[in-house]
Amino acid sequence: MPQKPERLEVLRKLSFGHRVAEEELKDLAKYFVETEQWRRIHSGEIDIVYGPKGSGKSALYALLMAKTDEFFDRGVVLVSGENPRGTPVFSGLISEPPTSQREFVNLWKLYFLLLIGDVLNEYAPEDKGTKALTKRLTESGLLKKGRTLTSLLQAAFDYVRKGPKSISTEVKIDPTTGMPTGVGGTITFHEPNAEESNRGLMSIDNLFKTADAVLTSLPVTIWILMDRLDVAFADSAELEENALRALFQTYLDFLSLEQIRLKIFLRTDVWRRLTKRGFREASHITRSVTIVWDKPSLVNLVARRALQSPELIQFCEVGATDVLASNAAQIELLNKIFPDQVDIGPNKPKTFDWLLSRTADGTSQSAPRELIHLLTAARDAELRKLDLGTPEGTVDTLFSRSALKDGLPEVSKNRLEQTLFAEYPDLRDKIVALQQEKTSQAPETLARIWKSSLPEASAAAEQLVEIGFFQKRGPKDDPEYWVPFLYRPALQMVQGAAD
Repeated sequence: MPQKPERLEVLRKLSFGHRVAEEELKDLAKYFVETEQWRRIHSGEIDIVYGPKGSGKSALYALLMAKTDEFFDRGVVLVSGENPRGTPVFSGLISEPPTSQREFVNLWKLYFLLLIGDVLNEYAPEDKGTKALTKRLTESGLLKKGRTLTSLLQAAFDYVRKGPKSISTEVKIDPTTGMPTGVGGTITFHEPNAEESNRGLMSIDNLFKTADAVLTSLPVTIWILMDRLDVAFADSAELEENALRALFQTYLDFLSLEQIRLKIFLRTDVWRRLTKRGFREASHITRSVTIVWDKPSLVNLVARRALQSPELIQFCEVGATDVLASNAAQIELLNKIFPDQVDIGPNKPKTFDWLLSRTADGTSQSAPRELIHLLTAARDAELRKLDLGTPEGTVDTLFSRSALKDGLPEVSKNRLEQTLFAEYPDLRDKIVALQQEKTSQAPETLARIWKSSLPEASAAAEQLVEIGFFQKRGPKDDPEYWVPFLYRPALQMVQGAAD
């Protein structure tokens, strides 16, 4: 039997992975928990995936793209409509964006048509439908050199921006046959009338039907995957609303097609903003799922990641297969990694419940991102103690209570600065003003802290509830605004209710 490794050695080689899916694409399949939600997405039953930030939307997206060969064997071609890393494709529109929702619909459709055209030219270049589509795109000046996503989007945007100017009224005559050969702009965003049809114009919706027919004959289905939409349009609320309303309108239009599907990954808070002002089409969006992480699934996630370490398996004297076979075995493993309680007392939570409470925002939901961050920060804190020769007394588990507490400030600071401050700069002053204040506030105490009227304070507090900084408690006519544990260390807040 191999010798049981020392605690320091295990900690040095232990990794809970990266917080962001884009940084761990190679290892994602090892960590991934195949939930019922994933099976529905994988089967094609689901088109729209909602989830809070850090809940794993991008992990699902990345895992789908990692299975390109598997999907191809099923007759499904996966096409990424956005760069998975780096600068989002659509961020280039911010300086001169489409001027209306209708213009954005046209842009989405033309961009997707170009993506589909590339697939058809790869898998069915000799099909007459492919040739007809390619001819239209060529005559419209849309097939240019440099077939990157950015260049495709720019070509589509340039065409859409020209608007009616791209549709010439001059009929060109072939000198040999004396027959009309079409016009400079051959794609319209409306159904052409008889005269326009005679001049060679065709609607983009008819071109999609042509593409759909080619795919049916192969048979192949195209899934166009769209992620990182919150990043692409983050700098402009108006642009974001126009872009996303247009995207969902395009999605609904595509439902009439048999072989073309849009797969959209979107944050729940972005969807709430989109529907807050009314969105009649929302009731027609039914092929959707919201990512939800409950305690058993998070236990499984932590256990899976920990079991990637051979040293930890030896230290805990377990078998990976046996542990993953049951939730009870996974909890037993975590009991060997973590102390029974972080805060000692008969009414204090067990350690994993403590971890979930410290990483939950005002919605009471813990996301994998913050949980992974806390465990990584606690590991680093434990290593610092051991390296400096200041460990916490006798410790039978891998982690000590103090290390788990020491990891929390880093997570709190990161979440506050890189999420709330970065995404809601207009609320930053309100949040900063609560530094060193009590963790439970009433509208009256907030009005005093913010030096504002009671109605203004109540309105601002409701905004902070919406973004998950506050949790609203108590009766409607006498609410209490409670700050989750996640944000307290960064703001040095004091437990208790404000006077």
